[in-house]
Amino acid sequence: MARILFLEDEPTISEVTTEYMKMQKYEVVCAKDGQEALDLLESNFFDLAILDIMVPKVSGLVVLEHIKKTNPQIATIMLTALEDEQTQLKAFNFYADDYVIKPFSPLLLLKRIETILRRTMGNSAKISESKGLYINDEEFQAYYDNDSLQLTLSEFLLLQTLMKEPKHVFTREKLIMKIFNDEYFGNDRIIDAHVKNLRKKLPKKYIKTVTGVGYKFDQEVN
Repeated sequence: MARILFLEDEPTISEVTTEYMKMQKYEVVCAKDGQEALDLLESNFFDLAILDIMVPKVSGLVVLEHIKKTNPQIATIMLTALEDEQTQLKAFNFYADDYVIKPFSPLLLLKRIETILRRTMGNSAKISESKGLYINDEEFQAYYDNDSLQLTLSEFLLLQTLMKEPKHVFTREKLIMKIFNDEYFGNDRIIDAHVKNLRKKLPKKYIKTVTGVGYKFDQEVN
């Protein structure tokens, strides 16, 4: 049974989401503010931390930074607002495993939790000795010359979708369906944010913008 630290100060969101997680047999420990989350981390073991960023006393970003410095094996999902790009970038700089845009569907969050825990708990997948860019579907991770690109889950799913059909131009709507299914509520510009962050981690310009349509994988890049 995975143990989850859930930092969320909105009572309704906390109660409803916690019930969904418990129905999936996760053990959930809730914190109402960042200081409480830090205190819980000092005396408890967790497999995953779900951190709202805008919480009282100490922000979720400070808690994230603390986790990555003291318990980097704990997977992390950040809860953030779409328009807050700077905060998203700070989360990525601290190697958050993924972020979920608020408001969110609890079912979407459960899917992200399941996939991230599969990636981080008991994974025995072998790293290929390939050169260049390649993806490891079992690890939900991408590599370049055997070095991990440290992608978030959303970034990995985006790259995986584009790489597997390199001649296909994907609209933002199609990419949302591939990455989030029908559980995402919000602006399709979330794809632009993921593409922007993914491009910063890729060593070459593999993702091509097709003006007026969307994105495709450029397999001619060498």
